Amino acid sequence: MSMLAGATLLVSTLFGTGAAAAHAADVPPQFGTDWHDPVTAAPQVPRPHTTSCRVTLAEARFRDFSPYRGAYTPPRGCGERWSKVVLRLDGTVKGRQFDRLGYLHVGGVEILRTSTPEPSPDGIAWRVEKDVTRYSDTFRRAQDVEMLIGNVVDDTYTGVIDVEVTLTFYAGRPASPAPDRVLTLAGTPGATTLTTARNSERIVAEVYATGSGGGCEEFWYLTVADPAPYSCKADRGPYREVQIRVDGQLAGIAAPFPHVWTGGWSNPYLWYVVPGPRAFDVRPVEYDLTPFAALLDDGRPHRVEVSVVGVPAGQSGWSTPVNVLVWQDAHRARLTGALTVNRATDLADSSVYTPGTQNRVDTEAGHRLTVAGYLDTSHGRVATTVTRTLANHSAHRWTDGENADGLDATWTDDEAVTTAGAAGPARTTHTHLTYTVNGTTTLDPDGRLRTVLTLGDRAALVQRQGGRRTAWWRLDDTYSGDATYTVNVPREQRHAVGTSSERYRRRGSDGCYDRSLTTVQGVLTQDRIRC
Repeated sequence: MSMLAGATLLVSTLFGTGAAAAHAADVPPQFGTDWHDPVTAAPQVPRPHTTSCRVTLAEARFRDFSPYRGAYTPPRGCGERWSKVVLRLDGTVKGRQFDRLGYLHVGGVEILRTSTPEPSPDGIAWRVEKDVTRYSDTFRRAQDVEMLIGNVVDDTYTGVIDVEVTLTFYAGRPASPAPDRVLTLAGTPGATTLTTARNSERIVAEVYATGSGGGCEEFWYLTVADPAPYSCKADRGPYREVQIRVDGQLAGIAAPFPHVWTGGWSNPYLWYVVPGPRAFDVRPVEYDLTPFAALLDDGRPHRVEVSVVGVPAGQSGWSTPVNVLVWQDAHRARLTGALTVNRATDLADSSVYTPGTQNRVDTEAGHRLTVAGYLDTSHGRVATTVTRTLANHSAHRWTDGENADGLDATWTDDEAVTTAGAAGPARTTHTHLTYTVNGTTTLDPDGRLRTVLTLGDRAALVQRQGGRRTAWWRLDDTYSGDATYTVNVPREQRHAVGTSSERYRRRGSDGCYDRSLTTVQGVLTQDRIRC
């Protein structure tokens, strides 16, 4: 573990007042061989005060692309229903290594997708936590475990990735009912099917969509179409949309998150301490497929396909594993109903290239989908309407030779789910997601590469019943970094400097959380809590 992991904290963690208590810290003039362990401003998963049991899922060393395989046995002493299940990954790595992507499957269900930090020569340790209560159905039975963090270890890249993953189970009932079934798709990519129980009342698909692999789809938001002279090409440009279809019918649309891994934007010095939002905990995009429940509840297998709009034909680079979460009607063995609305606008996708001393591509894109259906359940007829609206605005500017390269982009993903039935007034959940990337990379004649970058992950949720607001929250997770180093020289000659910061704010009807971090040359100089 890094010797700087707590030895040089400049501003102490504060509660409530927002005042700063500062004392001297030894901030080096440039990066050395050691820096603070990776840390994020996001909150830890809250735990209930109940009996708990812990199970080790995996203990592995990743040196290549061989997956770890093991076995899971349900815990003893915490019952078969849990108020919360918390996954924790502890990792260590030292030497030299790229950022690597990984997954963890239990019984074929993907419960974690992650990436790794790039290490210091002296070594780092990091931790990832995730609430995985939604997968409780999977955890009630003995299962096979598979985990992989694909890695390369040779004379140049020396970092072996060591991880331990555990699950902690807390006895009791969850705050909201966990899915009765967690399903995966059967078949092969491109020919997958789903078979649900005939009394499935609510169905949600989640897709862990990531553009990766080291090629242009890792930086899909920077791609351009001909005739623009840029190194990363796509047929139409940078717009990407993750779609799900049921028996060929468009069932859901979503904006993918613009992940930036810890070697991203040509500058690992941005990320040595504070990673970009979601880099260590890749969250899935979700689709409410309940309007299709009447179709899916016939007991037959149905074709389910996930695709990414905008990827050039035949080009790889996207991973889209799917889980399907199902809630069942406990008092009726079979439900009937109908899909009543499936209406989409034409997909708008315009990229305009303007040549000049600073080339420019301006992109405007968007899409809207409305689906609706009803089910006759044990508590009456329930109608569900899902409306989703996507939009993307971006301006990409670069010079010949790409010695200056910049992007200013915003994605919005707006969803409203309305449920109406005999049980009471209609309920609506409105979720608004906003992702932003604003950054520039420049390379001067002396070989000094500088990256200035701000990333935003924002969300807002409002729940209403009968027109009255019953719950709400707002999230703003913002990262900013500025780092410079000399390229094409040994590490000790890079003379790297860099600052980074993250502020994670969440306020709502359930409380407040506000934490900010600041680093300079790998030293954590501020850790402040305001709520």
